[in-house]
Amino acid sequence: MEDKKTKIPKWYWIVAVFVLLWNLMGVGSFYIHTFITDEAMQALPIAEQDLYNSYPLWTKIVFAIAVFGGAIGSIGLVIKKKWAKSAFIISLLVIIPQMIHDLFFTNARDVYGPVSVVMPIMVIVIGVLLVWFSAFGIKKGWLK
Repeated sequence: MEDKKTKIPKWYWIVAVFVLLWNLMGVGSFYIHTFITDEAMQALPIAEQDLYNSYPLWTKIVFAIAVFGGAIGSIGLVIKKKWAKSAFIISLLVIIPQMIHDLFFTNARDVYGPVSVVMPIMVIVIGVLLVWFSAFGIKKGWLK
């Protein structure tokens, strides 16, 4: 049997690298938010300090799972692995409750204004698209 090599379009690589950068920014955001120094916290407005301090532990745990799952999935896309889809599914499954919490159970809207609604919705939409994109890559034979 001959092993045919599936040609991957250039746009796939552009998307894969963009997604990797997006998720690495998520990892950076996780570290900035989770390991904020006392000095940096004190420099924030009181309302923002209160918001930071209001997040329960479970939101930090799911934040970690979401961003590291997304980063691992992105690496999977770059190295053309099917398991990228599983990593993106896990990430999405924890993104949803985290973003629901941000949207409906915090005062983020009072602190940041209407823009605080944009990021949670965008993160959920991108999470869904990443699950779809990895499934598409599997279907096309790009991910093995």
